[in-house]
Amino acid sequence: MSKRIKDVTVETLANNWGTLTKASFEYQRSDGSWQHQVRECYDHGHGAAILLFEPDARTVILIRQFRYPVFAAGDPAFLVEVCAGLVDNDPPQTAVMREALEETGYQPFGVEHMFDAYMSPGSVQEKVSCYLGLYHAGSAAAGGGLADEGEDIEVLELPLAEALAMIDRGEIIDGKTIMMLQWLALKRR
Repeated sequence: MSKRIKDVTVETLANNWGTLTKASFEYQRSDGSWQHQVRECYDHGHGAAILLFEPDARTVILIRQFRYPVFAAGDPAFLVEVCAGLVDNDPPQTAVMREALEETGYQPFGVEHMFDAYMSPGSVQEKVSCYLGLYHAGSAAAGGGLADEGEDIEVLELPLAEALAMIDRGEIIDGKTIMMLQWLALKRR
């Protein structure tokens, strides 16, 4: 595939919390012709997410938090999601263990990798590594996120069936959360 892309030049447009770049390149189309293309790409690092599940009670831990881009799009901005965060310099599984404790107060165990996914590959470079982790109901420490990172997180414990129904009602609209809940429903019939 890399033989179909040449003469790549990259310009940095912004470098704040993440980096926004503009790439110009020549792309060889399927018919063999070459086409000049320009794309913008936002990179703030890769992420990791974890869905906490209690198999005996068939409950999940989700969180609710404010998301500015959703607000800017005109939708209700307090999203129900799985807990997630940037991997920083850690392996993804280490990052989800950290994020679970910070955001939910639960220390997951029996963690297994579900899948990796690009959520918006047309413009965002982030790959999210998704995990399933088990938790013991009632064993949470203080969660809620880190105030110095701007986090103000509500922790929700829901029956898996209710979380799936929230997708149907349009109450869960976060892509990674939908995919992870559906993965769990398919694997745990």
